[in-house]
Amino acid sequence: MTIYYNEHSKFFVSVDCIVFGFESNKLKLLIGKRQMDPGRNEWSLYGGFVGENETLDEAANRVLYELTGLTGLYMKQVGAFGAVDRDPGERVISIAYCALINVKDYDKTLQENHQTEWVNLEELPKLYSDHNDMVKKAISLLRRRISSEPLSFNLLPELFTLTQLQHVYEAILGEAIDKRNFRKRIKTIDFIEKTDLIDKITSKRGAALYRFNNDAYMEDPTFKL
Repeated sequence: MTIYYNEHSKFFVSVDCIVFGFESNKLKLLIGKRQMDPGRNEWSLYGGFVGENETLDEAANRVLYELTGLTGLYMKQVGAFGAVDRDPGERVISIAYCALINVKDYDKTLQENHQTEWVNLEELPKLYSDHNDMVKKAISLLRRRISSEPLSFNLLPELFTLTQLQHVYEAILGEAIDKRNFRKRIKTIDFIEKTDLIDKITSKRGAALYRFNNDAYMEDPTFKL
């Protein structure tokens, strides 16, 4: 077999997964202590190297599945991070991916096995290498997309109240939203369906429960909030 590019240096390529969840009206990030050198025991995102026969997306999906046990997650590529000195071990170029999950869907056993923790964004510690920069870029991506994509529903259970939905938007945007205007706009969106069910757990008065109808969204995906 002919070997090409011998005159060029070889680099490692990895993926790092920025996994967001939503709980107690807070946007949270899944992080853990590194189990390898360099950077052992430093707080870090969860990642892995791209296999020889994997695409970038395949590698990210594999890493996410290993971490969460979940498939079909909302996942977007955030960007490439390739500073020469970003990894003290070897020259590693990392492709960061952002994923959104419902915290309650995350298997506690997997969380214990990987020794990961949900941390509030405002309490985020210093992370390994450039992982804090990856998180900042991921949040910027979510803020740009939240008005044109129904991504917030990935952070909620199947049935949710409008108050819960508003809190997700506020957590991502980092600012308060006018309740009256928000609800007025939501009620004009066909794919956010009101059900006959009532939430009597988080709402003392009993709030109506809603659901996201993906089929209705796919018929007219020109979402704008």
